[in-house]
Amino acid sequence: MPNPKRRHSQQRSAKRRTHYKAKAATLSTDAATGETHLRHRAHWSEGKLYYKGRVVADKNVEKK
Repeated sequence: MPNPKRRHSQQRSAKRRTHYKAKAATLSTDAATGETHLRHRAHWSEGKLYYKGRVVADKNVEKK
């Protein structure tokens, strides 16, 4: 493995790190429930798991 002969300067490291930026998460409003949630993620509302406006799972399923 090649190794650098000399140490990189702090300025060089800082220039590389300027491109790492934090972005605000994109939020959406569900058409079925009206709740705000992260995009492309399922979310719970009133005991039901919603994804793309459809019920995917129900927490309150009755057992026989």
